[in-house]
Amino acid sequence: MRKPIPRSRLRLMLGKTYYTWRRYARWLVDGTSFAKTFSAKNLPHVVFHHETPTLRKLKDVDMWLQHNKEINLSIAIGRLNGLILQPGETMSYWKLIGKTTARKGYVPGMILFYGGFKPGVGGGLCQLSNLIYWITLHTPLTVVERHRHSYDVFPDSNRTQPFGSGATCAYNYLDLMISNPTSISYQLHLELKDHVLRGEWREEEKVLYSYEIYEKQHRIEQQHWGGYVRSNVLHRRIFNPEGEWIDDEFITENNALMMYSPLLTESAKSN
Repeated sequence: MRKPIPRSRLRLMLGKTYYTWRRYARWLVDGTSFAKTFSAKNLPHVVFHHETPTLRKLKDVDMWLQHNKEINLSIAIGRLNGLILQPGETMSYWKLIGKTTARKGYVPGMILFYGGFKPGVGGGLCQLSNLIYWITLHTPLTVVERHRHSYDVFPDSNRTQPFGSGATCAYNYLDLMISNPTSISYQLHLELKDHVLRGEWREEEKVLYSYEIYEKQHRIEQQHWGGYVRSNVLHRRIFNPEGEWIDDEFITENNALMMYSPLLTESAKSN
């Protein structure tokens, strides 16, 4: 990985404007059939369920940012919960949520920014895109757009998923898009309750296959310019209804610049 190049504020603003309007144009003219149907009635079968805590003690991060994150998550969930992803349709995370503005009720939350973090209106929604990406990997749905985190900002703390199994997001140019190549409909169910974010995909028919996500080639390497890069490759095993392993698929490769020392002691990692 090359050493990151510092960008001026003007360069960042112009780049963001360009990619934002390019996304608007893509939504209009690329012919994708975007999912827009919702149902309050749950489809009968749960494909995969996962939950994550919303309040975590992170080094140098004030807890008010975490509490504000819950406000932002609740608003975004209201735009996604109950979505029906029909055969041939594509879900766009940002097309459904829209721009996160104070007028809509969003408040300052934590936004990761070039290896650090800062407050920003609507911050914290990466936890939701991370969750949706993770549960999608356990379904026959296809992830057609996902962006990895370029920086590994915080040390592992009680990690339950492989490194690099999330999906970063930034309105609207870093999107999470999921298509349904199957012949049945899927439904996204989301909930935030008691400081726990829960999500699941449901479907019309009984689940036929199950999936196990795992990592390979996990390594930490020092670069010639002094920084450390953490990388791995994600795969998934596919099992039939009898629990027999039938296939192994490549998912993605991750590379992230570490923003903390890889030689931290166990006590330091837990702070």
